[in-house]
Amino acid sequence: MPSSLTPLFQPASVAVIGAGRSPGTVGWQVVDNLIRHGFQGAVYPVNPEARFVHSIPAWRSVREVPGDVDLAVITLPKELVLDAVDDCGSKGVPGVVVISAGFRETGEEGARLEKLLMERIRRHGMRLVGPNCMGLLNTDPAHSLNATFAPTMPPPGGVSFLSQSGAMGVTILDYAAEYGIGIRNFISVGNKPDVSGNDLLEHWETDPGTRVILMYLETFGNPRHFTRIARRVARKKPIIVVKSGRSVAGARAASSHTGALSGKDSTVDALLAQCGVLRADTVEELFDLAMAFNTPTLPKGNRVAIITNAGGPGIIVADACEAEGLVVTDFTPETLTRLKEVFPEEASVRNPVDMIASANAESYRVALEIVLADPGVDAAIAAFVPPLGVRQSDVAQAIVEAVRAHPQTPVMAVLMGRDGLPEGRAELKGAGVPAYIFPESAVRALATLYRYRVWKERPVQAPRRFPVDDAAVKEILDKAEAEGRSHLLEPEAYAVLESYGIPVTPHQMATSEDEAAEAAAALGGPVVLKVVSPQILHKTELGGVILDLRDEAAVRAGYRELRERIDAREPEAKVLGVLVAPFRRDGREMILGMSSDPTFGPVLVFGLGGIYVETFRDVAFRVPPVTLQEAQEMIREIRSFPLLEGVRGEEGVCLDTVAEAIQRLAQLVVDHDRIASIDVNPFLAFPRGGMALDARVEVGRRAPSGRPGSVRA
Repeated sequence: MPSSLTPLFQPASVAVIGAGRSPGTVGWQVVDNLIRHGFQGAVYPVNPEARFVHSIPAWRSVREVPGDVDLAVITLPKELVLDAVDDCGSKGVPGVVVISAGFRETGEEGARLEKLLMERIRRHGMRLVGPNCMGLLNTDPAHSLNATFAPTMPPPGGVSFLSQSGAMGVTILDYAAEYGIGIRNFISVGNKPDVSGNDLLEHWETDPGTRVILMYLETFGNPRHFTRIARRVARKKPIIVVKSGRSVAGARAASSHTGALSGKDSTVDALLAQCGVLRADTVEELFDLAMAFNTPTLPKGNRVAIITNAGGPGIIVADACEAEGLVVTDFTPETLTRLKEVFPEEASVRNPVDMIASANAESYRVALEIVLADPGVDAAIAAFVPPLGVRQSDVAQAIVEAVRAHPQTPVMAVLMGRDGLPEGRAELKGAGVPAYIFPESAVRALATLYRYRVWKERPVQAPRRFPVDDAAVKEILDKAEAEGRSHLLEPEAYAVLESYGIPVTPHQMATSEDEAAEAAAALGGPVVLKVVSPQILHKTELGGVILDLRDEAAVRAGYRELRERIDAREPEAKVLGVLVAPFRRDGREMILGMSSDPTFGPVLVFGLGGIYVETFRDVAFRVPPVTLQEAQEMIREIRSFPLLEGVRGEEGVCLDTVAEAIQRLAQLVVDHDRIASIDVNPFLAFPRGGMALDARVEVGRRAPSGRPGSVRA
């Protein structure tokens, strides 16, 4: 079924408004690309000052063009764009590409102009690519559309590519040609007030010619919408993203531990991981992964065989495999026997297989066929250092022959010499064998293939909905809002958690020395005293906490001391009482929390808690809601996870309790957008159960992530 983007990628006719007669201008280059690269429809140059452009009759206005126009490419100065769009609307043009710059990217006046542009686009019911973009192309021979000003036409293939940057788009098309990566569609989206990432994901989801989706992104507009679409699409086709801006700190000020820990880049990682989207750190890695997904099969597991003609590359590949979570597998006795029969005594037949420098192309074919027949091998990496007398192209052909004999197992090739590399890579590419110059690139790509398979094949889960007391939370938030408070009192924060089934420490409020002593006696054992005041958020800094009080006399003295400290250090604070709770030294201290990002909305955090949380920053992030599987992944993601399992004979904590607490917190966050942030630090986990020992809840409506209905990504 055609989508609203079909006229953009499969037009029967294209008008270039602003078509120039001077080579080197954008308008001239777009017309030149349409003609030179074999567009199968009609091309209509629009230029009121010219009778012909590229020897084609030119028209004064798009309204004068005979017949229908499916796509208009506008290259005019920004002040002429709106009138041109109105002309397109009068003509009934369904798709418009505005290459012209000078809109929102230039500041306030440009943003105003872009708003007017979108009003006209919506009024006429058109779809818009741009403004401030490079255009789009489609290599399908039935259309062969190059409506860009890029000097390069990439080879045809199954990769569809979105670039938010026009300048990066030119580089990307050059890379595609150099790497031999076939492009299906390419689109530069520019400022993307209309057509953008989410629209394109849905379009490419059903496009039979698109096998892999690549995206270069600088901003997210509506991450929630992206998440919903990408989860679905990634189970059908791999999505690989380069998201720039890793070094930019999160915009949110650190008013809490959770806010200090979360930043936009860690949020992007969490968002993409939840969707099954693969993130590349660089454009080079993006193309490394694109080559990897050109292979027709994914590895069944993480067991790797390594074939090389030199010891050094074999060691490098083995080390890289271990770092990426791949296993350099042990061969079966039968495989070892077969290898010994065909290679000299000096060769090492154990994995990695070092065939030594005398190995030729035939050696690679034989060795690969033997190891690929081993039932314990899920993938292979063949690394070649060119000695005298052996050509890379011959080795490439031998690898291809072995792969064709064992098509069910993916093979990565590492051709480490420059001489003959283009020929060797072309030979391998034609057979669907990715080829790399450096061993680490091949290993990283193979590991990504494996991780994608694991994600793709895991069961689809829906977030669990727990029975909760939603009304109780609403009442607490209403009260805080009515009183103009930005934070809940600690007993209120405990009540919010308990309403959502998150266990909290036993506690009682005391407004006198006698009540504190009675509460301590009722709770039993050592207790902690904490001041409760709407004006005091950071109790520890003001001496508002006293720990480990072991008898009645200590509790009474502690109560008096606590009140005296606050009276002296914060005399204007209204003290509502003192919270009395058990003092605990056992268990593992965790942090559970949420901070609100202006772009992504609420972001969950889990990790090592207590006073060291910001020192070690051993945390994991997810965007709610989360499934049980995602909560379990958060727990296992932190470096200190072995401590939770138990070390040196001690019993581990109840991971089910922790996972459920994460899910319940996610539900609380989703249900109540008046909660701006939450810190549960520490959440104390035990072998059987767990509880929150301290909680802070900030009140304030969160800004919506992206704009409703946005298709920006």
